[in-house]
Amino acid sequence: MTDYSTYRFPGKLIEELLEARGWSQRVLAIVLDADETGINKIVQGKRPLDAKMALALFDLFKVPAEVFLEIQKTYELAQARIMIAPDPGRSERAHLFGDLPISDMIKRGWLDVDDVREVPKVEAALLKFFGAASTAEIEILPHAAKKTKASSEPTHAQLAWLYRVNQIANEMIAVPYTEALGRAAVAKLRPLLVSADSIRKVPRILAECGIRFAIIESLPRAKIDGACLWLDDYKPVIALSMRYDRIDNFWFVLRHEIEHVLRKHGRSGPMLDVELEGDRAGVGDSLSEEERVANEAAAEFCVPKKTLKAFIARKSPLFPERDVLALARMTEVHPGVVAGQLRHATGRFELFSQHLIKVRSIIAPSALIDGWGDVVPVDK
Repeated sequence: MTDYSTYRFPGKLIEELLEARGWSQRVLAIVLDADETGINKIVQGKRPLDAKMALALFDLFKVPAEVFLEIQKTYELAQARIMIAPDPGRSERAHLFGDLPISDMIKRGWLDVDDVREVPKVEAALLKFFGAASTAEIEILPHAAKKTKASSEPTHAQLAWLYRVNQIANEMIAVPYTEALGRAAVAKLRPLLVSADSIRKVPRILAECGIRFAIIESLPRAKIDGACLWLDDYKPVIALSMRYDRIDNFWFVLRHEIEHVLRKHGRSGPMLDVELEGDRAGVGDSLSEEERVANEAAAEFCVPKKTLKAFIARKSPLFPERDVLALARMTEVHPGVVAGQLRHATGRFELFSQHLIKVRSIIAPSALIDGWGDVVPVDK
């Protein structure tokens, strides 16, 4: 069997086939009814051999057309390797443009660029956004150090959201934080659970207790609920995404993040909380200790565990409306807060939807909000 891999380009094989028959290139051109100059260029490797010519040569010499085409492909690839130098930035661009939601970041005003196709401008804007000296230092790249604490490896969209949180937090002003102030914040916030309108007071209370607070819309598919980070030992930051605009979710996630602050979680790297619903809002063995204690504190803050457990034991499976309202009055919380805890504890997520009111519009006038059409100006 002939080893065709030794031929550098199809012209060499054609030359041997012509010699074996005693043919010239002119004879081949006549037989194929082809241009002699074109045949000469193929033989010299100056013109690529196409599928049509490969089939014609097979008809004459019984060498499979695939052989000619494979030799041609190998030759062209070898030529390309010589002519095209490796681009060390190609891999980085693949991560940046392939993994980051750059179009969404531009729409949100996070990157000062008009068009994602303006690659140099996008790269320059990303350097500013991530505070990096070169694209190789941007944290989303595989070789960059990741310090974010989360139950799983943060996605690039989640990391971008955290960077935006950090940008905005650095523009905010609050008194120096102490643990005593943090616990005072919890005490001041608890009475607000009784009324949805009271939620507007949350940003002021947190600022007065040394906690910077912002609401930042999540990026598509990031599934972020909240985060806790520290600018320094006296400047904790809590950010919520309001991914679920419901009164129960707002209070649970906020108290969850406050517990991270009280326990000084996130000082060595941001605490990113993703999907704090369902199993992730539980206390199972699969959760880290940091998340478990934050979930327990949040649940207890909303409705005391013993009270909720006793109520379920007495009223399950019907949960009459009047009894749910009575429990809300007894625990001094909005019915939507009780509804959220009941739904989670029982898995009956079809219940009490009428009480799960939206609260983002209530807190918006008093909170720093980035998203839903609003852009917080930052010194980039």
